[in-house]
Amino acid sequence: MIEELRGVLGAAPVPQGSWERDACFVSTAALRKTALRKTAALPGTAALRGAAALPETSALPETSALSGTAVPGGTAVPGGTAESPAEAAERLATRLRAVPGVRRVDVRPNGFLVIGVATPGRIVEDVLASPRRPGAAPVAVPRPGAVHSQPGAAVSPQHAAPWPDFPRTWDNPGFAVRYAYVRAGAVRRWAGDLGVRTGVAARPELLDGPFDRAVLRVLAELPSRRESRDPGWAAYLERLAEAYHTAVERASPIPMGDEPPSEVHAARVRMGEAVRLVLGEGLVELGVTPPGKI
Repeated sequence: MIEELRGVLGAAPVPQGSWERDACFVSTAALRKTALRKTAALPGTAALRGAAALPETSALPETSALSGTAVPGGTAVPGGTAESPAEAAERLATRLRAVPGVRRVDVRPNGFLVIGVATPGRIVEDVLASPRRPGAAPVAVPRPGAVHSQPGAAVSPQHAAPWPDFPRTWDNPGFAVRYAYVRAGAVRRWAGDLGVRTGVAARPELLDGPFDRAVLRVLAELPSRRESRDPGWAAYLERLAEAYHTAVERASPIPMGDEPPSEVHAARVRMGEAVRLVLGEGLVELGVTPPGKI
């Protein structure tokens, strides 16, 4: 879903609101594309034919050169006439409404696009299938039974660990983040032992409870954060860990008592796999070895 939206917008949209009732993204793509067109239309910035275009615009879809040139995937811009943000937004909205899973697209007067999605649980497979940020180090996979080494053990020397290893209490955000990483792995093992289907795609529409949606809302930030110059990994991982711990306690992915394993459990375990992947990536980005156990 995110890749389809990115294909239309040129960049990942950003989740908006709490997602408790309505899962929405917002995009400023129309403003960005309008600004790029205005830049391309300035004398000397791009050639009509045969000359190099600006590096900032040449690689992006829908950045036209000059008069009468067709815009890939969009409409022509005759005579170098620039679209207004509202016009660009309406054109993008038409394409967005054809993307599977998009429930509605609202165009704001300022050119902002608000995109409502029908099944927010689809973000789980998007996260699990998405390529990591270009240039990012691979996530270190600890060997079974390995213990987190020294406090703030770094795998990227240019980064300093943002949290101490001790105290290992809820007062230490670093403990909550590391424990969420370990917990998601343990939940998958326990759920599998109890007969829950694990390791395969689940039914995303079943992730519709308020605690599930809270986790999905934070996961949905990953694509835009990966593209950001300042992803804010530490605060992001703290929020994701908090949402995940709450979800495990209040909407268990593990059958309780005599409860039989269900598709809902499978969907929640799958969501935990996405959480673990993101936590592992973020920890490595921060120079912290993902722990094998705590």
